[in-house]
Amino acid sequence: MEITEFPVPDPDSGPYGVTTGPDGAVWFTMAGAGAVGRMSASGQQVTFSVGETSAQPTSITTGPDGALWCTLGQANAIARVTVDGAVTRFPVGDVMPYGITTGPDGALWFAAMRADALMRIATDGSLTTFPLGTSGAMPAYVTTGPDGALWCPLNQADAVARVTVDGDVTVHPLPTGGAAPVGIDAGAGQLWFAEIGAGAVGRMTGDGAVTEFVLPDRDARPHAVAADPAGGCWFTEWAACRLGHVDGDGRFTHHELPGGEPHGITIGADGAVWTAMQTGALVRLG
Repeated sequence: MEITEFPVPDPDSGPYGVTTGPDGAVWFTMAGAGAVGRMSASGQQVTFSVGETSAQPTSITTGPDGALWCTLGQANAIARVTVDGAVTRFPVGDVMPYGITTGPDGALWFAAMRADALMRIATDGSLTTFPLGTSGAMPAYVTTGPDGALWCPLNQADAVARVTVDGDVTVHPLPTGGAAPVGIDAGAGQLWFAEIGAGAVGRMTGDGAVTEFVLPDRDARPHAVAADPAGGCWFTEWAACRLGHVDGDGRFTHHELPGGEPHGITIGADGAVWTAMQTGALVRLG
C-alpha cells in the first residue's frame, strides 16, 4: 500500500478529526486554527473558519442533513458547516464537547466530557442531555452501534457506555485497568475501540463481551479507530506515528507515517484510509 502526504497550508493549524463528507471529499478539523478544512479528490484544499482560533474544533461527522457537524471543545459549541462553507454555531453550555456522530434518530449525538453525559442536538439546535451516571468518566468518542444504540468510551472509568435513544444507560467495565479508552467505531456488526492507556484495541459485542488485542508496541498510544467492512479495524498509533490494522483474528499490520501525532482516521470514498496528522498534514494510505 502507498502512503501519500498532503501538507496543510498552515502547519500549526493542528489537523485533528477527519471524516468522509457527503460530497466524497475528505473533511477535517484544525484544532489549532478554529477552522474546518475540505480536501477534494484532486488534493485541492479550502478552509472555513468556525470561529475564534481558540475554539478547538475536534471531532467531525456528516449529519443527517447533508452538512458537516463538528465539536468545538473550548468554545462549548457545535458547528454546522455546509459543503459550500456556510457556518452555524450552536452553544451547548459549559460541557466541553468532544466526539460526535449521527444517531439513528435523525439527530447528532456528542460526548459532553465535563458533564459526564451524552447530549443530543437536533438539526434545529435543540438539546437533550443524558447523564451517564459515572462521575469523572470523561466520555470520549461516540458511535452508533449495530443495535441502534449510541456507544461511548468512558476514558477515566475504563468502561464503554451504551445509551439508547430514550436515554437508558448501561455501562460495561473493561477487563483491563488503566485502559483509558478513547476512539470507537462500528462496522460488520461489531464495535471496535482503542485503549490508549493499555496499548490495545478492543472488540465488543452488543452484550458487552470484550476481546482485547494487545499491540506489539504497548507504548504506541492507539487513539482513533475506523472499522473496516471485512470485520477488522484500522487505528492510529499516536505516540509511534503509525497506522495500524488488526483483523478479526487479531493479526496486526503497521505502516510508518511521515510527520507526527496521527489523531483522527476515516475510510474515504476512494476506499483508502485517511488520517489527520496534528503536525500539519493529511495522510492517505491506499
